[in-house]
Amino acid sequence: MVNGKNRQATPVRLERVTKRFGGVLAVDEVSLGIPAGQLVTFLGPSGCGKTTTLRMVAGLEVPTSGRVFIGDEDVTPLPASNRSVTMVFQSYALFPHLTVYENVAYGLRIAKLPEAAIARQVADVLELVGLPQVGRRYPALLSGGQQQRVALARALVMKPKVLLFDEPLSNLDAKLRKRVRAEIRELQQRLGITSIYVTHDQAEAMALSDVIVVMNQGRVEQIGGPADLYRTPASRFVADFIGEANLLSGTYRDGQVTIDHFTFPFRQDGAAAGPVTVMARPEAVVVRTDGAGLQGKIRTAFFMGMTNEYLIETPVGELGAVEPLSVRGLLPVGTDVRLQFDDSGLYLLPATP
Repeated sequence: MVNGKNRQATPVRLERVTKRFGGVLAVDEVSLGIPAGQLVTFLGPSGCGKTTTLRMVAGLEVPTSGRVFIGDEDVTPLPASNRSVTMVFQSYALFPHLTVYENVAYGLRIAKLPEAAIARQVADVLELVGLPQVGRRYPALLSGGQQQRVALARALVMKPKVLLFDEPLSNLDAKLRKRVRAEIRELQQRLGITSIYVTHDQAEAMALSDVIVVMNQGRVEQIGGPADLYRTPASRFVADFIGEANLLSGTYRDGQVTIDHFTFPFRQDGAAAGPVTVMARPEAVVVRTDGAGLQGKIRTAFFMGMTNEYLIETPVGELGAVEPLSVRGLLPVGTDVRLQFDDSGLYLLPATP
């Protein structure tokens, strides 16, 4: 049954995987393990190597060096058709001249399954993705979200060990993306199938993932859960790429942080005394009109419904601040303010030039 919990979920392992295209190093000795049954996202900017890494897992690209394992099997020399993986593409890749039923059944026909088995499995998987009534329709008559679910059904009907997603929501509008990503996450958790998801959208990665692999220039910058990456980034790149971050020059000594002329208590295990980069999330910036704090002047102010958002000029650069609605209302542009910082949204990184 397609809709049964996968009790034999399969891990994936990459060992020093490298890929060169001529003189271009696209993936640089990436080693990582993807736990069985989890959804792991490769996240990073365009050109960071995330899609190439996914394609090497799929068998659509051959590593220049290194090995790919699915379960205990070294699949590096195997073609895509022999790896028990399926991929959901950004473009859906549906055949426009075939009905939904025929699109989903296509791989089963290639595998020469009996017609009765094909009919049963297609019906099961269309029910699973919430489209039991669309089998006779053509893709052009479906919405973008429905087409994406058909593409997912076509991948799932093959009962793969590993399910791969290559930027599958890029063609959907923002509201629909939220709904479909929630459906993908709920379905993946229900099936317990090992999944690898590629995106450049950090909000999408945060919402979907058990684990996020942040990539930059062909290398892995950091691996961790969404909350860990947000709160304790390993580098300036990760801090700036995961969510929004104010990155401020400061110093740290004896449990005290100094930014410009403002010193406040803050302790971080393992932080070295001396110059640091202070990461302050916008929601950790407390905006006051009097008292102690980093001096600033409001440059822009926006009412956003549930929050007020500010861009504030300070001696150490512009800071973004997000605060819940308050009794005082939105402070006007030009207001002199004092900025304080909430410990829960602070993290110290090594100073950078």
